[in-house]
Amino acid sequence: MSPIEQLHPLKVFSGSAHIGLARSIGEWLGVPLGKLRTTRFKDGETYVKFDESVRGADCYVIQPTCPPVDTNLVELLICMDALRRASAHRVTAVIPYYGYARQEKKDAPREPITAKLVADMIACAGAARVMCMDLHADAIQGFFNLPVDHLTAINLLANYFKSKDLQDVVVVSPDEGRVKKARKVVSMLGVSLAVGYKHHPEHQATEVTHLAGDVRGKRPIIVEDMISTGGSIIEAVDALLAHGCKPEVHIACTHGILAANAVERLTSRPEIAEIVVTDTIPLPPEKQHPKIKVLSVAPLFGEAIHRAHTYQSISALFT
Repeated sequence: MSPIEQLHPLKVFSGSAHIGLARSIGEWLGVPLGKLRTTRFKDGETYVKFDESVRGADCYVIQPTCPPVDTNLVELLICMDALRRASAHRVTAVIPYYGYARQEKKDAPREPITAKLVADMIACAGAARVMCMDLHADAIQGFFNLPVDHLTAINLLANYFKSKDLQDVVVVSPDEGRVKKARKVVSMLGVSLAVGYKHHPEHQATEVTHLAGDVRGKRPIIVEDMISTGGSIIEAVDALLAHGCKPEVHIACTHGILAANAVERLTSRPEIAEIVVTDTIPLPPEKQHPKIKVLSVAPLFGEAIHRAHTYQSISALFT
């Protein structure tokens, strides 16, 4: 055991949002999950209790703020407050999916910047560090006045498609905001890039206006950070088909929210061959489908936690 581990032992806890991912991370680290009880009062309030000492420990709480977003977010805040009050040496919020990330700027007068509000609440609750994956906007890192380890699943997704050895591939960024991430996939696969241009005519509505790049006769791989209702993906698929792509569209995204009837909307389209997501968000049985492939990010988070705990470089994981 190193001096760091002797002085500040590593403790990993799981909120109730995604116990499966937390267990996988714990197994990768070779560390059993800490004893944490989470219950709900009859009026809906959340109660948590750590059933072991955390004094002087380096504590990591794994809790994606996925649906139900508000409930999971409040549980994370309460966990961090409890650890801080119990004299933990350092508290790290491990948030595989960061809810409210799409509200990172004002698009109209009198709107909130909710992503900043959430960042302030996490810091106020007692987090000394935040670890997350593929934020909807990179600028959210700057909303925190504390260290943020921003992991990415882009290499994981690109390696998956590289192993499939698809021919005549074009990587597609469905909007300008995803071009930087899409270029990484392009570099790893050695293929061309196409970019869609979209706007939001109204709240929760998306329209792809035009497409830059040659997709005719090619198999598109659409690269997104998240799929919520699937509306943006459907718009992108229709635009690609209109420009002559092969009716074999592959979709790669980090966060498979798949809200409402998104699974039915996407899997019912014969042109969509495969939807590849990661397990940053749990995929319940009713949303599982042969077209949906889930890749695990547990090794990435496990290695990042190990490196953070032992004060090693985390950026080296992605270079």
